Amino acid sequence: MLNYREYLKPEVVSRITSLELRARMVVEGFITGLHKSPYHGFSVEFAEHRQYMPGDEIRYIDWKVYGRTNRYYIKQYEEETNLKGYLVVDASASMGYHSGSRITKFEYAVSLAAALSLLMLRQQDAVGAAVYDTDLRGYLPPRSRPGYLQEVLKLLTASKPSNGTGTARALNLIAERVRRRGLVIVLSDFFDDPEQVITALKHFRHKQNEVLAIQVLDPMERSFDFGTDATFRDMETGEEMVSQPFQVRAAYAEAMNAFTERIKRECRLHNIDYLLVDTSVPFDRTLVEYLNKRRMMG
Repeated sequence: MLNYREYLKPEVVSRITSLELRARMVVEGFITGLHKSPYHGFSVEFAEHRQYMPGDEIRYIDWKVYGRTNRYYIKQYEEETNLKGYLVVDASASMGYHSGSRITKFEYAVSLAAALSLLMLRQQDAVGAAVYDTDLRGYLPPRSRPGYLQEVLKLLTASKPSNGTGTARALNLIAERVRRRGLVIVLSDFFDDPEQVITALKHFRHKQNEVLAIQVLDPMERSFDFGTDATFRDMETGEEMVSQPFQVRAAYAEAMNAFTERIKRECRLHNIDYLLVDTSVPFDRTLVEYLNKRRMMG
């Protein structure tokens, strides 16, 4: 029988054909992990409780939960727990990249979006989804009914990486559709003009949404460790170039680091949460980031 940690590894999860089963395995593995180090302090009774904060009324403390966890949790009511979640997935051609036997960036993003959808619905939150490339390819407004997961998964499963990148344009289109403020989670490599991307992310903030920008890269895109001669093909234009990676590796690493650091810096400057992951990173790192954000929103 697999250890719960195995269910959080992208290379293990990718062998499961059903996206719904992938989501359930990731979430079950994650929740199992919450009972163990290093994630003590998170309540798995998501919908009913939140951690006690200074200023909360003591009469709302759930002493039964305190007896089990030795931590103070406040009972919450339905109107306090209802969050609108928007999961936005980049399906441009560059997201179809993978190195070696790793999963593509798009597969990683879709698996993560599916797990987040299930987690949100289990928390009795509403979840919506959007998929884009150069344009908005699919959009589902947030709903909180359990059966809505099937519609979200259907949209994600039907999507394939194609066309060029239009992150900035698509995000602006999606921002216009967001009627009620909530938490917007964007999963993309952000291979677009950084200034335009940040402006589009700020559009969500302007409408009073909380934003979590998750930049998904392949490990090789971060290291450029291709060895000797290699042929590189632009996945969006088809243009090819022969190069000796070891000669340009230092310059590439500097340029990539400058690119990701700019996205990160600008996000933080405008109160947008930012997380950089690659497709080798276990899914729980992002799920913990989401729970942190969810808890801060009350």
